[in-house]
Amino acid sequence: MSCKFLSRLLVIALAIAGPPAMADSNLLNVSYDVSRDFYKDYNPIFQKHWKATSGESIDIRQSHGGSSKQVRAVADGLEADVVTMNQASDVDFLADKGLVARDYTRKFPNNASPYTSTMVFIVRKGNPKAIKDWNDLARPGVQVILPHPKNTGNGRYTYLAAWGYAISQPGGNDRTAQDFVARMLKNAPLFAAGGRDATTTFMQRRIGDVLVSFESEAELIAREFGKGDFEVIYPSISVLTEFPVAIIDRVVDKKGTRKVAQAYLDFLWSPAGQENAAQNYLRPRNAELLRKYAAQFPPIRTFTVDELFGGWARAFPIHFRDGGTFDQIYQQK
Repeated sequence: MSCKFLSRLLVIALAIAGPPAMADSNLLNVSYDVSRDFYKDYNPIFQKHWKATSGESIDIRQSHGGSSKQVRAVADGLEADVVTMNQASDVDFLADKGLVARDYTRKFPNNASPYTSTMVFIVRKGNPKAIKDWNDLARPGVQVILPHPKNTGNGRYTYLAAWGYAISQPGGNDRTAQDFVARMLKNAPLFAAGGRDATTTFMQRRIGDVLVSFESEAELIAREFGKGDFEVIYPSISVLTEFPVAIIDRVVDKKGTRKVAQAYLDFLWSPAGQENAAQNYLRPRNAELLRKYAAQFPPIRTFTVDELFGGWARAFPIHFRDGGTFDQIYQQK
């Protein structure tokens, strides 16, 4: 390899890396796949707040991917100061590893979930397959796009939402629910690696008749692709999705960043943080802001994982651990 070629590589690497960070401290937030835009907007707001209140500058880095892959990376040594995930089971995994406090849900309001969302359907313009509710996703000839339920919070919420729909039908029980979810998953031509990958598959690769994703993802799709190519369908019932946050104790104590990490997560509940959530089509916990943005959050009947499944600690091993109901269904797919 020539020296000239190596020099070019070095120049490119330095251009990508940018100038050396001059911040007083730095923070790594490891998060789920479709939260990029939320934190892209949130981080500068917090940086300005932190500078005004502490006099310090802070460099905030982000890491995004399928939620379960992200927490496994943290468990394997990725030095996250904080995690901002989309399901409690992934933060529980870190708590089991001794990286997060066992009582992390008590460290912040609302069980450490600063905002909520729900699962909705995104269909092609004109809704050519006439998709109105979960039962339509199990019809022959309908292709359903969703992330992998084994590895992503988005996929697991979709699975549980469909299960909850089936349970809510006359005569519904776990047997009929498993049969219904099996029929829906058979309509999936593939399982995407994460929420954003599912969106790319549906919107850019033009695969599938319906994409199941977070309500907030629909607006992000509109920003990127325009509103003319799709419609959003609200099913009759869906799951309330929550987004727990936590501090990685071992890392912040090693780096001396506990104070700023705590402030970073606390600020999610501030008026500015809640406003940013609403502007990114995440349902804020602040009741006044939720009323202010009511027009963009249509009413929908929801259930929580706690209410219908006894919490993630019970739902996860039953449905998503090796040999659970998802594996039983997948083996027949």
